[in-house]
Amino acid sequence: MENENDNRNKNNGKMPKNMQTIIILVISGLLMLMLISFMNTWIQGATNREISYDDFIEMLEKGKVSSVSIQSDRIIIEPKEQVNAFTNITFYTGIAEDRTTISNRCQEAGVEYKAVVPDSSSGIIDFIVVWVLPVLLMYLVLGFFVRKMTKGGGGMMGVGKSNAKVYVQKETGVTFRDVAGQDEAKESLTEIVDFLHNPGKYAKIGAKLPKGALLVGPPGTGKTLLAKAVAGEAKVPFFSLAGSDFVEMFVGVGASRVRDLFKQAQQAAPCIIFIDEIDAIGKTRDSRYGGNDEREQTLNQLLSEMDGFDTSKGLLILAATNRPEVLDKALLRPGRFDRRIIVDKPDLKGRLETLKVHAKNVLMDDTVNLEEIALATSGAVGSDLANMINEAAILAVKQGRNVVSQADLFESVEVVIAGKEKKDRILSSQEKKTVAYHEVGHALVTALQKDAEPVQKITIVPRTMGSLGYVMQVPEEEKYLMSKDELEARLVTLLAGRAAEEIVFSSITTGASNDIEKATQIARAMITQYGMSDKFGLMSLESVENPYLDGRTVMNCGDATAGEVDKEVMKLLKVCFEKAKLLLIENRDILDKIAAFLYEKETITGKEFMKIFHEVKKLPEEFVEKEDAPLEEMQKIEVKESDIIEENSKKEENIESE
Repeated sequence: MENENDNRNKNNGKMPKNMQTIIILVISGLLMLMLISFMNTWIQGATNREISYDDFIEMLEKGKVSSVSIQSDRIIIEPKEQVNAFTNITFYTGIAEDRTTISNRCQEAGVEYKAVVPDSSSGIIDFIVVWVLPVLLMYLVLGFFVRKMTKGGGGMMGVGKSNAKVYVQKETGVTFRDVAGQDEAKESLTEIVDFLHNPGKYAKIGAKLPKGALLVGPPGTGKTLLAKAVAGEAKVPFFSLAGSDFVEMFVGVGASRVRDLFKQAQQAAPCIIFIDEIDAIGKTRDSRYGGNDEREQTLNQLLSEMDGFDTSKGLLILAATNRPEVLDKALLRPGRFDRRIIVDKPDLKGRLETLKVHAKNVLMDDTVNLEEIALATSGAVGSDLANMINEAAILAVKQGRNVVSQADLFESVEVVIAGKEKKDRILSSQEKKTVAYHEVGHALVTALQKDAEPVQKITIVPRTMGSLGYVMQVPEEEKYLMSKDELEARLVTLLAGRAAEEIVFSSITTGASNDIEKATQIARAMITQYGMSDKFGLMSLESVENPYLDGRTVMNCGDATAGEVDKEVMKLLKVCFEKAKLLLIENRDILDKIAAFLYEKETITGKEFMKIFHEVKKLPEEFVEKEDAPLEEMQKIEVKESDIIEENSKKEENIESE
């Protein structure tokens, strides 16, 4: 279930058509002005030539002048003989003498002489020819291009025209059969589609079609695919566009596009409007940190249009977002978006159905068990599962096989989660040994704990996403709740890698950074969100801001309380770290045996791991009676060890005092 954004990646990265047109018009206008200026200069230079006053006297004396006209600032000289028959050339020069002297010279030479009275109409004509006509010509050319661009409405260059894509059933090619793992969402949307097909049976009882439905969920869960499936099932026009398509650099364009969109939709009713990523225009109107006039005008127009249309005509609005907490309250009230449809991460059954949908066109052999893959991919969304199937098919082709095996699918799960094997990264012998003990520390503590998930695979082969090795754990069943014991077991497992390094090498490395980060997040959530702290009890100290995106949290307490929270987190992590060390110290022989085997093989399966584990298993006497090793027994052992440490420290103090 991929989230396809057809309205965003148009033209394969090329410049938008409107921008190309604007650039062409600007360049054309500049070229036209340059051409007009050049033509005026050329015409004037070709028909009027300036000469010196001495040349003018010489032409008079040699009888080459036909007539002379004295204007206010120059003398115009008409020659008797033209240069060629096609161009009537005149000469001009400045007035170097008084008019009486010039007239006397003309009379002596027998040349017709006249003084020209300034004519205001000639200046007007020159102005019209030089400026008005070129501007008028440019206006006509630009007007022609603008009419071409705005053909079909939408204002100047189409900026106010809605650019929604209109789909019908055959064009989308998606129905509800292509959507898996979202049964509740499909049920809600099926009711809406049935309302569009059979409005009579709902109107008979007095029911009204919901004005809008908001699809909410994490990225990749199939919100856009569900909307396209509605289009395929409804068999009505389907207007699809993204929230960002409304907003332009010009203020008021977004509101104009909203009006144009609803006008088109009402003409095509019954129909469906789908706005993807509606949070781009639907953010809450908050002026405390400055507003955005264009976005707020667009939102106001959308609210107005949703109030204005009649649902009896079969007009429905679908929208999708993964940030419902930032949407304006006016947008979410009943009468606008009446339904909120949660499109969450699929459960075990949903993942299995999704894998089957994406695997139906992929050739697979008899070893494939999609249930095991679904169990191993807890937390994966539809797009992740589709990617895993595709990666498995690619891997099979690379290895020269015509069908996909179960091994290919598990490898594809690792590729999506941890990246591909980084074959060019060669670890030194010491680094390889350190990574082996680190990963076996995780796996061994997992096997020794009651509430931990079983191990599927251990590897020390570096991956492209930065890991030098990892332990793959597969739960035995899908869980929706986690107990305090399970979370503590998870913390002990995460910190066991660092504990193994400290026990074996008496030093620590940077390899546990990601483990420490995850452990800190879990420990902090236990104290601030889950109420699993004896000190703070049931008090909520933290809230999640973006539950469908990064899950970022914000503290809801004072600085003093936040400091106490940090101390509680450190205390919990320290206790879990000591538990991990205790388990590994008591099972050091198993740790060494499995680490040596992993060092040699680089990758071992969960079965190989458990075989060695059972062969050399030697548990302390406290664990013999109860093989499950309950947490209370481990705490007793830890208390004993702390008592010994305290007693030794007292002895040292006594020696120093003596």
